[in-house]
Amino acid sequence: MGASTRDFTHAQFDPTALAAARVGLGVSVCLPARDEAATVGAIVEEVRATCTRAGGGADLVDEILVVDDASSDATAAVARTAGATVVPSGRDAGGKGQAMSLAVAACSGDVIMFLDADVEEFSSRFVVGLLGPLVVDEDIVLVKGFYRRPLHGAPSGGGRVTELMARPLIDLLFPDLGFVRQPLAGETAVRRTVVDKTGIAPGYGAELGLLVDVAREYGVGAIAQSDLGVRVHRNRPLSELRTQATDVLRAALDRARP
Repeated sequence: MGASTRDFTHAQFDPTALAAARVGLGVSVCLPARDEAATVGAIVEEVRATCTRAGGGADLVDEILVVDDASSDATAAVARTAGATVVPSGRDAGGKGQAMSLAVAACSGDVIMFLDADVEEFSSRFVVGLLGPLVVDEDIVLVKGFYRRPLHGAPSGGGRVTELMARPLIDLLFPDLGFVRQPLAGETAVRRTVVDKTGIAPGYGAELGLLVDVAREYGVGAIAQSDLGVRVHRNRPLSELRTQATDVLRAALDRARP
């Protein structure tokens, strides 16, 4: 397996042209969300207004789903008011990977686009940049977003679990994936036929697990990356990152075993 050279940027795709080119390719936008009432509504509203025919935007997205992962706030109500279909996870939170699996089961698109629900100043460039490569190249099956990540007002420094856990694991265990800039990016688009075959790892191991599984099943050449610009979100304190790091480590070790 050689390194992929399929790098794109959101700016190279015109939404109107992309809408015409994706005819016949159903697209579902799915947001796993737990206690994201402060941001999920604005994201859903932006996707609906700029990327759906019903909202008056470019015809890029057919449905918007929010999986409410046992939120204790008004996430579900805010998402529903903004225009999303809300899928409840049940009384007990299952974790991010489980929420993503629920989204796959509930949506109907040929392309499933996952977006994080805590992003601030969300823009339609996320949808355009993730969808574009799958429309223009049928050999691409997975698109990972990458971006600059500010941290506490500094222009960069976000992605601490990525740099301290995910990338070292990739260097040691999956070196053919070393070209991937944001292996834990929540902004991901994948063909349904692929995720139906690979499944999704539980918890915060979902993104790394999917990346490794796709590389093994389809080759790294089937993976593309798209520059989405700047991504600002709610940065968690270091004390809350241990669970994420543990899930990433577990997903990697599960796939590294003979």
